[in-house]
Amino acid sequence: MLRLLAKVLKALASEQRPAQLALAFALGMVAGITPLATAHNLLVLLLVLCLRVNLSIFLVGLGLFSALGLALAPLFHHLGLALLTAPALHPFWTGLYNTVVGRLEGVNNTVVAGSLVVALIALVPVHLATIVLVRRYRDHLLAWVQKSRLAQLLKASKLWRAYQAVARVRGGGS
Repeated sequence: MLRLLAKVLKALASEQRPAQLALAFALGMVAGITPLATAHNLLVLLLVLCLRVNLSIFLVGLGLFSALGLALAPLFHHLGLALLTAPALHPFWTGLYNTVVGRLEGVNNTVVAGSLVVALIALVPVHLATIVLVRRYRDHLLAWVQKSRLAQLLKASKLWRAYQAVARVRGGGS
């Protein structure tokens, strides 16, 4: 846990663009808010690996939104039920379910349908809000955090020194 915190603080202080960090968090939101064993989460993981977004930020987003997804599962069920039983959408759902992707995705599951719709709607706002938050963090809090007692303890620990040594050998690390 301490190691993940150190990596997140390092990523926030790094030269990586805020949009790249925000994309990692937003993709973590999509994977976290929806049930994990779905086809779209394989696509999200593929995007994370191909786009080389920050894995630590992705894992933080995944963890935070997994807890939120569990708490909101009853709401996702009700939304998914409404979407799946809406007469106007029957042809869409039937056509989608009759495809291999639709069956793998599990679109007939109310929680999957409801949470996926919420995740897709929230993707762009979460990405944009995270860009703003990363910029504000860098402008207003970064200097304070680097001087904080927690940061000093992290930097003084053997774990931090070992991590820095490994990062230098690997060419900067992520």
